[in-house]
Amino acid sequence: MPDPIVRYPDLKPAGAARYDGVALGEVMLRFDPYDVPTAAARLMRVFQGGGETNVACGLAYTFGLRAAVVTALVDDHIGKNIRNQLRAAGVDTSQIIWFNTKSDGSRFSTDQKGTLMNGVNFTYIGKGVLPSDTLYYRAHTAVRELRAGDVDWGRLFGQDGVRVFSTGGIFTLISPTSAGLALEAVQQANAHGTFVAADLNYRSKVEPDKNRARAINRQIAPHLGFLVGNDSDLSDALGYETKVAGHAPFDEWLAAYRETVRQVARDFPNLSLIGTQWRGATSADLISWGGVLYDAARDQFHTATLRADVPILDRTGGGDSFMSGVLAALLKGKDLPTAVEWGAAHGILVQETPGDITLVDEKAVLAEVKRAQAGGGVKATR
Repeated sequence: MPDPIVRYPDLKPAGAARYDGVALGEVMLRFDPYDVPTAAARLMRVFQGGGETNVACGLAYTFGLRAAVVTALVDDHIGKNIRNQLRAAGVDTSQIIWFNTKSDGSRFSTDQKGTLMNGVNFTYIGKGVLPSDTLYYRAHTAVRELRAGDVDWGRLFGQDGVRVFSTGGIFTLISPTSAGLALEAVQQANAHGTFVAADLNYRSKVEPDKNRARAINRQIAPHLGFLVGNDSDLSDALGYETKVAGHAPFDEWLAAYRETVRQVARDFPNLSLIGTQWRGATSADLISWGGVLYDAARDQFHTATLRADVPILDRTGGGDSFMSGVLAALLKGKDLPTAVEWGAAHGILVQETPGDITLVDEKAVLAEVKRAQAGGGVKATR
């Protein structure tokens, strides 16, 4: 029998769960060479980040919600650095699976030679006509070792209680076994009354074979309540083509995207929400930005205020912050027009600050929504 799919109006009340949100995914240590391309860099700053775990960070840090991550780290100084950064963002780290370095033969053990490691990446933010560029070291990370049976979902979803569970297309494709764990998770989440969300977030550097990506995502999609993916994600990760030019303006893009989304909703009637952010890039640091949220039950699209020609600092995390903004609004009882505005505002704000996650609070998100809707500028706070 199919899952008893949880829809967004049926979110558990806050008092019925330990966590507002839990994210399953990869988290890495990010080295940022400021405004110097990585090959020439001599000085870097350090962040943590991951496509799926950024959502939990946004829920916790910006919106003050109770969020946790399910991931795996090697128990060394790099792993502890990542953990400490997650804690600083307000994220509960008690669900992390740690691989010891004792080579003791247990399920979660490795050596001190780096046979397994914590993932790192080097992300140059780009400037003008120089694009953003990310180099990954993730082939032998602890999180790739996770498989079905490694997490006690019955305890997490049943005893602790979770209102929203999220994962994404990076984790599901990162290893031969990760999809099995993700599939197990979304099935168990629905069985325990948890709303399930996923960002397709296709990355060719994770899985260059689009046929494999599509096969896996089509197994997971029937268990989702909320799917996030732009037109290229829907093509790369699920096989749906949107007939629109690559540099089309927002209105033209939206007209074509609407048809694609409606087809996805017909093929996956379990989905109650489909959404995405839209980025029109003039250069690496000048973009236009929009957001869309589709209510499948009502066949209704909600669009956020369009932002045109906005200078940004660091494009990383825009989609993750869109997703966490939407989820935060729903968790706080807001309607869909508000949710898409929160998602778009949070998504643009993360791009104004360095690192994968926003360095702002909910008050700043609300102020950005108000500013954008009024078509106003930015005033100094004194």
